[in-house]
Amino acid sequence: MRMLKLCFLTALTLALAAPATPRQTNRTAPRLPNIVFILADDLGYHDVSLYGRRDVQTPNIEALAKAGVKFTNGYVAAPVCSPSRAALMTGRYQQRYGFEFNAGPLQRALSDPEMGLPTSEITLPQVLKQAGYATGMVGKWHLGMHEKFHPLKRGFDEYFGFLFGANMYIDPDQPGVKSADPENVGVRIRTARNPIVRGQTVVEEKEYLTEVFARESVAFIERHRNEPFFLYASFNAPHTPLQATQKYLDRFPNVKDEKRRIYLAMVSALDDAVGAILTKLRETGLEKDTLVVFLSDNGCATYTGACTNDPLRWGKLTHFEGGSRVPFAMRLPGKLKAGSVYDKPISSLDLFPTTVALAGGKLPTDREYDGLDLLPYLTGKKKTAPHEVLCWRNGDNAAVRKGNWKLFKGGDQFWLYDLSKDLGEKQNVADKYPAIVKDLKQELVTWNARMKQPLWPCRPVGEAFDVVLDGVKLKLCI
Repeated sequence: MRMLKLCFLTALTLALAAPATPRQTNRTAPRLPNIVFILADDLGYHDVSLYGRRDVQTPNIEALAKAGVKFTNGYVAAPVCSPSRAALMTGRYQQRYGFEFNAGPLQRALSDPEMGLPTSEITLPQVLKQAGYATGMVGKWHLGMHEKFHPLKRGFDEYFGFLFGANMYIDPDQPGVKSADPENVGVRIRTARNPIVRGQTVVEEKEYLTEVFARESVAFIERHRNEPFFLYASFNAPHTPLQATQKYLDRFPNVKDEKRRIYLAMVSALDDAVGAILTKLRETGLEKDTLVVFLSDNGCATYTGACTNDPLRWGKLTHFEGGSRVPFAMRLPGKLKAGSVYDKPISSLDLFPTTVALAGGKLPTDREYDGLDLLPYLTGKKKTAPHEVLCWRNGDNAAVRKGNWKLFKGGDQFWLYDLSKDLGEKQNVADKYPAIVKDLKQELVTWNARMKQPLWPCRPVGEAFDVVLDGVKLKLCI
């Protein structure tokens, strides 16, 4: 007994004298940063106050940029909703896997079992889940209507929203609701074939959809406040149908044009939603541990007559600056200097590798990525431009930007613009600089050789969307 007691005391003494291990001191690894993407839909470069426009105030979007980085040359990979979102979710040019045109119209999307983001593609939430993140999406999907394309099958733990490319914001017959064209059946597009769903269960929503998506985004943050999370808040505002409630319309009493007033009200509602998300991050103490990115999927739909991309030329559906240069801002306290302005061209393609690197994850090695980690460039560790060349293609139309030069291809014709002197792309200087035209043509040829043919054909947009450039009618696809 005496020997056992002596052994116990000796062991206890050695244990107390031994250096503590991390487990014994309850030390834990630093929490991974949260990641929030806030995506607008058809929001014009100058339909926010971020770039100095004063007839619409978007204080929350502006505050996000002032707390981080404002991008003046932020691009998306396509000037139309569905392909742009495919590139965002994969970090790869959508032409690499044939997603060149919109997944629609609704009847075609429902009947074609292959119309959607190919299951061979690895999505950002799939990679982040492997890195230990809870993943959730709220809002518009537009990457396929069939079961295998559903967000819950593509890496998201939670989903609330709608699967197609547009939806009714609110019953147009409710008091105080204004619709730009109330008799148009396009307003009433929330049907049994295009419902609001939670997961895969249809739910009924009577509130204004932008507010609903803000509510669901805030709720996701609350549910996952104690673990690292990725939230993809994919708003459909201010995409058509143009609808707003009195609360937001009252903010623009002096705007006489009814379409414009409704559109600005929708943008203001979107800004409130951004504010709700930012407020929740602050209230939960997560603000300093969260990367927040705001951008639009493409430029505004100028053909609606409700919005503008000025001073950029044209908008959605086109490869001019108004189609693919979008409002773009990023905040990451402690890493990105508040009030920064970054003027070099960047792309939505960069968000995939940037967030994977931030999360401590690894990019899949069995495929090529077209984006890159922006943080070394934004912190000044790398002084060069992130991209020497950016390319776009949509049927007969294509474009390439290299430095300050932009070459636009419409059918068999080419136009050249110097963006450093001609941001509005008004002066075609192709005849003055044939060597530059030749060089940029070759860049397009080289890029095209790495891309695939479209998985489904384009839909001509029709005469209502006609764009004529120097007497040449462009063939636009959607």
